[in-house]
Amino acid sequence: MSSTTTHIVDDDPAVRDALQWLLQSRGVSSRTWESASDFLAFARRDLCGCLLLDVRMPGMSGIELFDRLRALRCRLPVIFLTGHGDVPMAVQALKDGAFDFIEKPYDDNALVDKVLAAIVQDTKRSARDDSMLLMEQKLSQLTQREQDVMQRILAGKLNKVIADELGIAMRTVEVHRSRIFEKMKVRSAVELSQMLNLLADKSES
Repeated sequence: MSSTTTHIVDDDPAVRDALQWLLQSRGVSSRTWESASDFLAFARRDLCGCLLLDVRMPGMSGIELFDRLRALRCRLPVIFLTGHGDVPMAVQALKDGAFDFIEKPYDDNALVDKVLAAIVQDTKRSARDDSMLLMEQKLSQLTQREQDVMQRILAGKLNKVIADELGIAMRTVEVHRSRIFEKMKVRSAVELSQMLNLLADKSES
């Protein structure tokens, strides 16, 4: 998992420096970028923290960068810095998944509070992603036969029925069941089902 950083993307060096100083005064680690294209070249799916993004910039705009990041499935929370005329665009960006927007001139404390709220949200999201990755790794450890047995366990079938369907001894099914629970770190078929439902929900989101 990447370290938590607030990325500041603004073409005005004075604004970048002021925002970086403000965040530093509240103990928030940050990095500045002078253009949307510079940050886009750096962006990765596993970035953690927050993105403070000016709406209007030469070349690629903040809105364009936001759209490109969504296409890359980079889920860094985005807080737009907007002028009065940019509010409708910022509202649309909220509907498209942005975390929030702050209208210039902004209140320093309110801005940092929103950044901290975005970081908290992203930290929780990152922890969920790590948990899902661990589940997927456990699932990948199952042999094909164990997966066959697992699907029948999840369907609520008794060991005897599973043994008949797979043409194996009931004792063998019991051994497979034990190994499945051990590898998946669960104690029951109910826990196993809940885990796989979470993975299914993630894949559909």
